[in-house]
Amino acid sequence: MEKQLLDFTIIIEQDEDGIYVASVPELQGCYTQAKTIAQVLERIKEAIEVCLEAEKDEIKPMKFIGMQKIQFKRSQVIPS
Repeated sequence: MEKQLLDFTIIIEQDEDGIYVASVPELQGCYTQAKTIAQVLERIKEAIEVCLEAEKDEIKPMKFIGMQKIQFKRSQVIPS
């Protein structure tokens, strides 16, 4: 069986404890975490493989356009 080469965009964030969390927007529920970026990159590849095995439909990775950080001012709700 010939393997298909797929390109996925991953998002890597760092939580409040310093743990790196990686996710794949194109694959719902596909995420992992690790203490280093090198570890999280290796683990996300494994997670992608598992997600692809479970996926029934054909996967068509999206074209990455970019990311934008925005600020949002939220009204405070005062408890009564």
